[in-house]
Amino acid sequence: MYDLGPDLDAEVPPGTNILVSGPPLSGKRSLCLDILASGTEKGEGAIIVTTKDGADRVLRDFETRIAYEERPVAVVDCVTRQQGVGDIRDDDRIKYTSSPVDMTGIGIKLSEFLQAFYQDQGIQQNRVMLHSLSTLLMYADLQTVFRFLHVFTGRIQSVDGLGVFAIDASAHDDQTMNTLKQLFDGIVTTQEDGPPSVRLAGD
Repeated sequence: MYDLGPDLDAEVPPGTNILVSGPPLSGKRSLCLDILASGTEKGEGAIIVTTKDGADRVLRDFETRIAYEERPVAVVDCVTRQQGVGDIRDDDRIKYTSSPVDMTGIGIKLSEFLQAFYQDQGIQQNRVMLHSLSTLLMYADLQTVFRFLHVFTGRIQSVDGLGVFAIDASAHDDQTMNTLKQLFDGIVTTQEDGPPSVRLAGD
């Protein structure tokens, strides 16, 4: 089982994908990072797919939670190359895609890290975070994002991982939200003025 960290008093089985939904500035990204850090503490793998902040900033924020230097923590950075920083290369910690539009590339880089952790290093439990689905929906239509997520969540299921996916609920209509919710096993709702709530499939 995966525990969802100190903020959420819940455990979920391996292969679970969770949507973290809420208005802007309600702590979605922080909560996702906390969920990953609580796994890193136990020696689990952590893979952060970022479509909003560069890898350096994400890793700095992660380091305020846990010292990750010797641990299996990796980032798929979909931002830095798009900003015109051309002279960067993939390494064991960070892999880059050309932009958030490059969903094929995002899927490939995620698979490479999952293979490195799960198959090559034998790490049985891995947590994956994607921040944020709202960025993907700015660049691509719902159908494209849905197809991408269908594959992405399936990949996490296949390695018995835990996926957490942030979305800015206020930026999308009900139809979009309801379509995407079909892909997830549970929803965490963040609020500006209260603790997050968890609703898992079967609750």
